[in-house]
Amino acid sequence: MPKIQFKITLCDAPSCIHKHSKQIRQALDKELEKQGLKEKVSIHLSGCLGMCAKGPIMIVNPGYVMYGNLTENDVPEIVQAHLKHNKPVARLVIGEDHLYNRFFRIFGDVDFFGKQMRIALRNCGIIDPENIDDYLSLRGYEALAKALTEMTPEQVVAEIKKSGLRGRGGAGFPTGMKWEFTAKQPGPEKYVICNADEGDPGAFMDRSAIEGDPHTVIEGMIIGGYAIGASKGIIYIRAEYPLAIKRLEKAIAAARENGFLGTNILGSNFSYDIEIRLGAGAFVCGEETALIHSIEGSRGMPRPRPPFPSVSGLFGKPTLINNVETWANIPVILLDGGAWFAGIGTATSKGTKVFALAGKVRNTGLVEVPMGTTLREIVFDIGGGIPNDRKFKAIQTGGPSGGCLPEQYLDTPIDYESLAKAGSIMGSGGMIVIDEDSCMVNLARFFIEFTQDESCGKCTPCREGTKRMLEILTRITEGKGQPGDIEKLERLGTMIKKSSLCGLGQSAPNPVLSTIKNFREEYEEHIYQKKCRAGVCSSLLSYTINDNCVGCGACKRVCPVDAIEGTRKEKHRIDQNKCIKCGQCYQTCKFSAITRA
Repeated sequence: MPKIQFKITLCDAPSCIHKHSKQIRQALDKELEKQGLKEKVSIHLSGCLGMCAKGPIMIVNPGYVMYGNLTENDVPEIVQAHLKHNKPVARLVIGEDHLYNRFFRIFGDVDFFGKQMRIALRNCGIIDPENIDDYLSLRGYEALAKALTEMTPEQVVAEIKKSGLRGRGGAGFPTGMKWEFTAKQPGPEKYVICNADEGDPGAFMDRSAIEGDPHTVIEGMIIGGYAIGASKGIIYIRAEYPLAIKRLEKAIAAARENGFLGTNILGSNFSYDIEIRLGAGAFVCGEETALIHSIEGSRGMPRPRPPFPSVSGLFGKPTLINNVETWANIPVILLDGGAWFAGIGTATSKGTKVFALAGKVRNTGLVEVPMGTTLREIVFDIGGGIPNDRKFKAIQTGGPSGGCLPEQYLDTPIDYESLAKAGSIMGSGGMIVIDEDSCMVNLARFFIEFTQDESCGKCTPCREGTKRMLEILTRITEGKGQPGDIEKLERLGTMIKKSSLCGLGQSAPNPVLSTIKNFREEYEEHIYQKKCRAGVCSSLLSYTINDNCVGCGACKRVCPVDAIEGTRKEKHRIDQNKCIKCGQCYQTCKFSAITRA
């Protein structure tokens, strides 16, 4: 049998699949067959490496050569030049320098990876998520073996406490303390839950982590079950994440076959199993008590606390709930030690944090950085800055429950306390970059519309308060704002934060309050001048044709309502009674003949 000369790793994450990575795989198989290289090249699939803006991504070994932005048409050149004659195709290679970190070496973009430290995502983009042998080759399930053979449950909890790990789902509660509370509860029946109900707009951290490395979540949950004395784990995940579900199902089956799940795991007296429960996509089910109600078969609605789930959770039994990223950190902490993990980050926020970097930034994707890294480093060093020479305007952290921070906060270190002091939150890790072409009033309206729609309706402050806020913001963006609207929004927001039942309502006003605090002048312009400086709120815009018009007729041809009149080579005019302010004429004109005011 011919010796394998090259190993190809092809990204099989949703972003790359959307950009036709499946077709690239087919083209690769076809070209290898054509060139007689089929037996000399092995092809492997991986999860997301994080560089979503540069996908589809292919890594060729030996040499760790990373190719990006591939199309099917690039495949013959790669096969002919690189795989046949060992000459990498320079125009397709991402970066030129080697990068080393604790877990792997990669030949790629140092600007993107240089300030990252991958712990939770250590295997994503490196291993085949559907092959347990790949996971085992990178110390997979060694932490579980260590816990079962060398440590008591109390020692496992002590190690997690020593690490300083805080829950990565948003609240930042110390993980070790939560484990300790649950472990101390009496009774033979306890549960472990993985909260994979990620639903923030623009967030894809947990989904990508599962798609890229499901076994690390499973291993973390088994260790958690051993530590608190539970025999059953449940992964609660949205049904709208089919690829993540598929890989979880395969990983759970493989873990059972290899003796990591089931009775007497690894020859010990500890028995434990995991099942998957699908959620219907309710944002409120990210809140732990609403999630528990959903698993029990009831409507996903939060309940007052205490009692906390650690005391009375699923079916009234003590329940340990952590999110995907939190579980993914557990095996590393046990292998490398809580003290090592605690040495990363800041005094109060230990370890690393995964973010979904989205919005108006060049390098959108999945990043993991040590706590204490500044917002500026993420946006401009890792993210590559703002595309199209636009100016940075704000960054929103924490998803729809977070705040929008302007340029003056760019040097804020990322940790729970610093972000809260600046007027935002860590959240689960959504991070949206906003440029000068965005309207902050309209952005606030978008997020309050989302949270209002996702409110379970149980408590009046959230149900009615967010609705009133949405009505006011809609009125302002439609040019019907009134004096006193800003103050009403502030009063409503403060009331909702103080009196809502759960975290959804308590944080829902954050985008509105933070934009009022940092961009109050835009609210005032909308209300008093009937002006949207970003040109986003169409009701506040007007379009006219100026003297630059050459009569080419381009604007007339694209107008969907025939509001533009004029003959060829003569100045045209816009009938304001017909104009729907869609902006098509403004975007089409090549002579700057359309004035937008």
